[in-house]
Amino acid sequence: MSKVSTTLVWSGSKSRAEALLAGISADDPHTFNAEIIEVNNIWELRILVVGKSLGNVRSTVDDLLACLGAIESTLNAINEE
Repeated sequence: MSKVSTTLVWSGSKSRAEALLAGISADDPHTFNAEIIEVNNIWELRILVVGKSLGNVRSTVDDLLACLGAIESTLNAINEE
């Protein structure tokens, strides 16, 4: 059986990467692997999604992007106050 995979990469501050990771960790953690690494003094949140089909991976990526977008919007709103 074949597998499909994709990697999402977000770059920014370590604290924001940690907040984003914490926010998605509760959302079906068995459907992806995530790590925070430093690359040339920039922090990256890397999320690997592996599934049985394109549809399965797309669904997981869509969910992750929606969660990450909501978390980032909240962080932006907090920082504006």
